[in-house]
Amino acid sequence: MGGAEHPPDEAVGDADDLSGEAVGDAEHPPEEAVGDGRDSPERRRRVAQAAARTDSDPRLIGLLRVLRRRLPGDERYGDPLSTAGEEPVHVLARRMSALTPERPSAMGELGLGALQAWQALSEKSGRGRGDQEVALLFTDLVGFSSWALQAGDAAAVELLREVGVVVEGAVADHGGRIVKRLGDGVMAVFPGPREAVEAAVSTHPRLEEIEVAGHTPQMRAGVHCGRPRQLGGDYLGVDVNVAARVGEAAGAAEVLVSQPACERLDPERFEVGRAKRLKAPGAPRELRVSSVRARG
Repeated sequence: MGGAEHPPDEAVGDADDLSGEAVGDAEHPPEEAVGDGRDSPERRRRVAQAAARTDSDPRLIGLLRVLRRRLPGDERYGDPLSTAGEEPVHVLARRMSALTPERPSAMGELGLGALQAWQALSEKSGRGRGDQEVALLFTDLVGFSSWALQAGDAAAVELLREVGVVVEGAVADHGGRIVKRLGDGVMAVFPGPREAVEAAVSTHPRLEEIEVAGHTPQMRAGVHCGRPRQLGGDYLGVDVNVAARVGEAAGAAEVLVSQPACERLDPERFEVGRAKRLKAPGAPRELRVSSVRARG
């Protein structure tokens, strides 16, 4: 009887140990199980919803837009006009704008604000143009459209390819950059008028060597200098319009240069013709232009 009522101490101990282990397991699950609960799909869903609410909070978005107005640079940086171009910052800005095209985004405003400030600082440090004076070159081919209608698409494309090699090579060789292609012409930007005029003048002898379907292209060019506003990879403003009008007024195989740009040319390197008033819609009435050729 005594043995039945009082089992051996070792047996009691074993029972207590088992009981304690079981209780311990119930009250304190393994850390791995707790960790899995914290990282559950439901918790991730709640975090994502909270982040989305914060990102679309109109008060936060309004605050970030006020901040962008106080930052240096273009406060509307991120629209298609300001992010045109193939530089990495423009590509990144376009992709950032495309993430939430249908709704305002706090993260989008924050990211574009950082790019806006970076772009402005880059311009001031010389990596961009900003409001610095530049020379603008516009070119096109005289009579190209009429010839292309008769020659056909294949010949027209071949001619444009050969002309493109000559013109774009001349622009690059003289420190310029093609801003955009305009059908059978280009718009290019240079550090100064000398480089722009030299690039334009140097193309004429090489264009005379091109012949496609019995046609040799003749290019006209216009150069003007000023302080256009740079938006993304493009340039806008009155000076751009004036440069385009100067180019339109040039004749076949002629480089027409505005008076402000002529004043910055070396007379020992260039022969500047008689100045005449530019009669073109939108051009300043007092603007004079001259035909320019290289000496020698």
